[in-house]
Amino acid sequence: MSSANELVDTRQVSDRDLLTAHAGGAPYAFAELFRRHRDHLYQTALRVCPGPEDAADAVQEALLSAHRGAATFRGDSEVRSWLHRIVVNACLDRIRRNKLRRTEPLPEDGADEPVCPRDDFAALESAQVVDEALFTLPDDQRAALAAVVLEGYSIADAAALLGIPEGTVKSRCARGRRRLHAHFTAMRT
Repeated sequence: MSSANELVDTRQVSDRDLLTAHAGGAPYAFAELFRRHRDHLYQTALRVCPGPEDAADAVQEALLSAHRGAATFRGDSEVRSWLHRIVVNACLDRIRRNKLRRTEPLPEDGADEPVCPRDDFAALESAQVVDEALFTLPDDQRAALAAVVLEGYSIADAAALLGIPEGTVKSRCARGRRRLHAHFTAMRT
């Protein structure tokens, strides 16, 4: 790498090298990791957390944790997977904390919402129904389904991300799918 005062083109630097550079004190390295992965991490958090505010807070907590703990990265997985797992754990921690102090949000008047064409509204409504159904699942089933179905990870990769055996991922996904099926069947009747 180069000295702290030089401009560095980080586009060709691997995530692992950036994390190593950050742990070594390079001021630009973690900012580049954040830039590369922020959208994916936020989308992951949105699938696990009950709302966008919690998702944003969980990503912030996770990135702060990753920033502080960069030297503890063992290299067993890709940096993206390591960050993903930290975000999922931060989301689950927030959910546990929020269960202790549950509040009901005030209803929104919808005045700030843009007018959507009918098809866009139907798609948005369908996505919202699916998201609401996901939040009826226990946290462990939702995290497994989010990793495998929504994020597209293989069972093995999801197991590594969540720190659980592959069989546990399979059973949590199966139980979650059964619950979702029952939920949607009940909605239709």
